[in-house]
Amino acid sequence: MATLCFPIAILLTLLHQAEPSAETSVFVLKRQDVRLNVQTNVTLKDDVDVLFWKFNTSVNVVKFPPKVTFNRYQGRAELIVEDFSLLLKNLQEGDSGLYEAVVSGNNDRNIAKYLIKVQERVEPPVLTVNSVSSINGTCNMTVACRGQNTSVNSSCNSSTCSQVGRESRGAETSTVPLLSVYVAGGSIICNHSNQVSWANDTKEIKTICHEKEGDKEDHNYAVTVGMPGPIIHVIIIFVGCALIGC
Repeated sequence: MATLCFPIAILLTLLHQAEPSAETSVFVLKRQDVRLNVQTNVTLKDDVDVLFWKFNTSVNVVKFPPKVTFNRYQGRAELIVEDFSLLLKNLQEGDSGLYEAVVSGNNDRNIAKYLIKVQERVEPPVLTVNSVSSINGTCNMTVACRGQNTSVNSSCNSSTCSQVGRESRGAETSTVPLLSVYVAGGSIICNHSNQVSWANDTKEIKTICHEKEGDKEDHNYAVTVGMPGPIIHVIIIFVGCALIGC
């Protein structure tokens, strides 16, 4: 009995290793196409084996032989017979899920697993400067980076940014997209990204700090030349009396 169990155990191990052990995650931009390849060599036995691509285990996408695309995927999926890959077209968010290639025959076997995640293109973020200060000649800024119900507050100088407090998310926001704030090329960059797209908003550090210095100069000038209203009024009366002989 022991001698029989040993080769059976080896056979089961080899079968397990021959099949994909876990799905491969693939991120796809909404309305784009994707091609899914089989993950092992495939030879179909005549009149015995049939290959299916399935969605979420139970929904048939295509089969071979004969080459058939099922109604739900007419015009949206195509089997490439030469290598049994699956071409999915114009993907929408509802197409996210598990796609499997299965050979059905005397011994059913799985030859590909893909977890498709369809994502929208991210919206451009907005970078806002909340405050500017100068300490020992160093310009410091606090900024807010906002995008799709998510915001990050950061403290920045001419070389680096560090997050202030925790990231704020709206109730409908998932783990993606992500926001990041950093310094590069003399600018503060607010980057908004997911696995398929990115967008950013930038502000030049020199411009931000120069505007702050300009505000200070304007304020000092106003204090130097400005006169309170009552003093101006007295001067006007004095000049008027001199002219008419008060």
